Amino acid sequence: MQQQSWWSKLIFYLNIVFAVATFVAYTLPFLAPKAFPFLSVLTLVLPFFLMINFLFFLYWLLQLKRQMILSGILLLLGISFLNRFYKFSETNLPEEPNDIKLMSYNVRLFNLYEWLPNEDVPFQISNLLLDEQPDILCLQDYSPNDDVNVNMFKYKLVKLEGDRLKFGQAIYSKFRIVNSGEIEFPNSYNSVIYADIIKDKDTLRVYSMHLESVKISADINQEMDEKRSKFIFNNISKAFRQQQYQSELIKAHCASCHYPKIICGDLNNSAFSYVYRTIKGDLKDAFEEAGTGFGKSYNYSYYPARIDFIFVENFIEVKQFMSLDYFIQSDHFPQIARLKINATTNL
Repeated sequence: MQQQSWWSKLIFYLNIVFAVATFVAYTLPFLAPKAFPFLSVLTLVLPFFLMINFLFFLYWLLQLKRQMILSGILLLLGISFLNRFYKFSETNLPEEPNDIKLMSYNVRLFNLYEWLPNEDVPFQISNLLLDEQPDILCLQDYSPNDDVNVNMFKYKLVKLEGDRLKFGQAIYSKFRIVNSGEIEFPNSYNSVIYADIIKDKDTLRVYSMHLESVKISADINQEMDEKRSKFIFNNISKAFRQQQYQSELIKAHCASCHYPKIICGDLNNSAFSYVYRTIKGDLKDAFEEAGTGFGKSYNYSYYPARIDFIFVENFIEVKQFMSLDYFIQSDHFPQIARLKINATTNL
C-alpha cells in the first residue's frame, strides 16, 4: 500500500474534524437548545459544513481515493438538509380564480430610524403591494405609518405595544376576519398573532410569528474581536433558549386549532434548527415546495440566510413561491406564496 503524504494526512484530518462537526449539526434539530446552547449555534453554519464536505468529496474523488467515502456518506445522510438550503428548480403553476396570494414581510418599522439611506421606504412598499396584490398580508416589526397604502385590504388585525413608539404585528386581508388572537411570549416583546379568515366556504387560520431576535446586525463587516465574538455567541445562545420555549407555545396552540393552518413570519433561526422542526411539524415549507435558489430572506452580505418562512397544510398546494431578494427596503425580504386549497377538514 502506498504511504500517504503528510499533505494527504493533514487534509484527511481536517476532513474528519468537519465530518464530526457536520454529524453533530445533523442531530441538533432533535435536541433542545436549552440543554445544548453551545452546540445549537452550529445549526447556523450547517450549510457551510455541507459545502466543505462537498469540496472534500470532490478532492478525494478526483484522486480516486477511498477517503471520499466519509464525506460521501455524510452528504447522503444530509440530503434532506440540502433541499432546505438550495432548490435547483422552481414551480410556477398557472393562476386560477381561487388562488390565494399571501405575503409575509418583516418591514423593520418601515425604516423609522433610517437604518437604510432610502427616504421613500413606505412609498416603495406601497408600490410593491399594488404590483403584487396579495390577498393576505402579514407584517412583522410593524409600526403604524400613514404613508403605507393598505387601502386594498378590507379587513385587518393590528397588535401593538409600547408607549411613545408603537410597534408589533399586523395581518391585512381581502377576506373577512371572523376571529383573532395573540400568543404572548413571557419576558419578550415578540409574539404571534393569528386571524381566522373566511375564503369562500373555507376558514383558514393564519399565524404571523416573530420569534426572539439574536440581535446581530446584518452588517457582518463590523470589526470582530474576542469581546464582540463572545457577545454575539452569548446573544445567540440566549435567544435560542427563548426560541425553544416560544416554538413550543406555538406548537401547542396550533394543536388545538381545527382549521387549516398557514404559519408565516420571522423565525430568526434557520431551516436546520430545533425551532424550525418544532413549528413546521407535519406542515410543508413553501420554499421547499416551489422555491428556487437559496431562498435568501435576510440581507446578510455574504451568506444566503433564510430565516423567514411560510408553512402550509399538506392539502394546500403551493403553486408559486418567491423571495424578493432584489427588494431592499428592510433588512428582510418579502416572502410570497400563491396557494390553492384542494380540500379542507373544518370542524
